[in-house]
Amino acid sequence: MATSHESSGNSSRSRSMSDQQCQVMCYHGEIAPLREVKYNGPTYGKKFYGCSYWPRTCGYFKWADEVHEIRDMQMRLLEKDTEIAELEMEKGFLEDKIKRLKEAKLKLDDVVEELSIENAEIREGLYAAKADKRVILGLALSWIFFLLYVLIK
Repeated sequence: MATSHESSGNSSRSRSMSDQQCQVMCYHGEIAPLREVKYNGPTYGKKFYGCSYWPRTCGYFKWADEVHEIRDMQMRLLEKDTEIAELEMEKGFLEDKIKRLKEAKLKLDDVVEELSIENAEIREGLYAAKADKRVILGLALSWIFFLLYVLIK
């Protein structure tokens, strides 16, 4: 069985489409007309799709309610396919974002390393400056003691 959909939407909308909007095709690739059982019996009045070349048919036959169920399933499948495509697209965007964030992290790691080296150099300089201050303070105190010693004598 082949069906052709020219409209998209939810399943309740697909039921309300006219036969011109959503047509059933027979095995010949022709439009299968909607027909109705005219013979007395349990299926009297029931609608069906059959080959357009009746009575020399390709053997195509589907009850109309089966076609509607198939169309509903096809619409649900289309909705799920659309949802999957949207999720795959979102996944791609997120993967790109992760890649950019990893690159930014690597750059920040380099900056942190440079700042750590600079911080260590500054600390060394401060320790050296403290040592120089101690030497100067020691020299100043020794000069003061020397002057006091000279003055006292």
